[in-house]
Amino acid sequence: MRPKEKLVPGGILEPVSGRSFLFFGSSNKTSDFLVDGILLWWAERKGELSHVRQLVVNMDNGPECSGRRTQFLYRMTEFSDLTGLTIRLIYYPPYHSKYNGIERYWAGLEKSWNGYLLDSVATVLNRAGNFVWRGTQTTARLLDTLYEKGVKLCGKEKDDLEKRLLRSRKLRWWDIVICPKVV
Repeated sequence: MRPKEKLVPGGILEPVSGRSFLFFGSSNKTSDFLVDGILLWWAERKGELSHVRQLVVNMDNGPECSGRRTQFLYRMTEFSDLTGLTIRLIYYPPYHSKYNGIERYWAGLEKSWNGYLLDSVATVLNRAGNFVWRGTQTTARLLDTLYEKGVKLCGKEKDDLEKRLLRSRKLRWWDIVICPKVV
């Protein structure tokens, strides 16, 4: 099989509302791709979530978004500064994806795709956007940006970033709070 195009998935499942937001990239799954997806989600949801002051984000601890991934953490500090939101990143331990609601969502989406020929970007976005999870229709978007792999911070940039992160004493890599800069 020789695919014409490759799509990389990312997703957000809001545990309170049950709303789901999928974003697909035509490039690489990177820290920048994931944060751009979160920015896209926030742009669409901020009107309804204007009362929110803190986001608690349950993360899967993948290589693109782990508590050690400097580019991801740097971009999340930018997100916090841009939105004025306090961000709390909570990571699931390795091999505990069964507790992550988005994993059950992905399984349902894949099951709904069973038998469909996903032969174009438009078809994938249409099928994903028509998927209903627990009574709520999915929102699906395309991030058509070229993402470079291996971007990371070094030296002083890394030290400056670490000063912005409030890491849990007991769960240093698994519970991180990012406060927006006061201007």
